[in-house]
Amino acid sequence: MQTGKTDFLDRLAQYLVLAVGLFALLFGAFMIISPLDWYTALPTVITTGPPNKHFIRDIGIAYSACGLILLYAGVSIHMRWLAAFAGALWLSLHGVLHIYEVSVGICSPDIFWADAPGVLGPPLLVYLALAILFVRQRVAPAGIPNSAFLKIIDQMTPDESAYVHEIAAAPGHALEKFKHFMPVSNHRREASAEMLAAVRIGATLIEDCGPCAITAAQGALADGVDKDTVNRMLAGDVDGEVKTAFDFGQAMARQSDDSFALGDQIEAQHGRITRLELAMAAATVRVYPAMKRGLGLSKACSMTPLQV
Repeated sequence: MQTGKTDFLDRLAQYLVLAVGLFALLFGAFMIISPLDWYTALPTVITTGPPNKHFIRDIGIAYSACGLILLYAGVSIHMRWLAAFAGALWLSLHGVLHIYEVSVGICSPDIFWADAPGVLGPPLLVYLALAILFVRQRVAPAGIPNSAFLKIIDQMTPDESAYVHEIAAAPGHALEKFKHFMPVSNHRREASAEMLAAVRIGATLIEDCGPCAITAAQGALADGVDKDTVNRMLAGDVDGEVKTAFDFGQAMARQSDDSFALGDQIEAQHGRITRLELAMAAATVRVYPAMKRGLGLSKACSMTPLQV
C-alpha cells in the first residue's frame, strides 16, 4: 500500500480519475439543464430517434452521479480505489451497450467509432488509473476480496498469516474492518522512510514479536530503505535521527516518560507533522503483535532470526 508522498505515476492515476469525474459531471449537467441543446449538439444522437427530455435527463443524472463518485475517489485514490471502480461501472456498461448495438447491426460502425472516444474512453482511463495503482501495489487493502488478500498475506508474510486467517473466519466481517485499519501504521507524508521504519521496528521489538519485526522490516525495504540500514535497525545499531526515531518508538511502546523528550526533539528538528506520523506509527504497529499474543500465536524475537 502507499506510504510517503505521491510520485508521478500516483499523480497520473489521480488526475485521470479526476479528469473523467469532471467530464462526467459536466456532461451530465449539460443533459439535465438543457436536454434539447445536448440532443442537437451531438450529431450521432440524432440518428437514435426523436428527443425525449425526460429520458435525456435520466441519463444525465447517471452521468452526474458517476462524476461525483469519481471526484470523491480521486481526492484519495489510493484509499478510495473501490469508489473509482464503482464510479466507472455505469460508464463501462454504457460502453458495452454501444459495442452490442454495433455488433448486432443496430447502429453503423461509422456512428460507433464517432461515439467511441466519448463513450469508451472515460471508463478505460479510469481502469488504466486503477491498473497503475494495482501493478505497483499502491492501494489500500480494504476492498480486495478476502480470498485474494489472504493469498497475498500467505505469500508475503507466511509467519503472520495464521492470525489473519482467524480474523477472516470470525463472524461480523471482522477482516474487512481490520483491513480498513491496516494503512494507519504505514502512514507517511513528511517523515523520512528511514525514520518511519525505525519507529515501527523499535516499537515492535519491545513487544517481543520476531515475525512482526521482520514484517516491519520488509515494509521498510518496500518503502526504499537500504537493506543494511534495516538490519542495523533490527539489531538496534543505529545513530543520528534514525536512532532518535528508533528510541521514540521504543519509549512509546514502554510507555516511558522518555517519549516526551524524544518527541520534542523530533518536533524541533522535523516539525509537528513528522512527530504525529511517527507517534501514530509507533502506537498502531503494536496492534499486530498484541493480536498474536492474545490469540496465543506470538513468537519471541529471541526465537526468530532478526535479519532480512
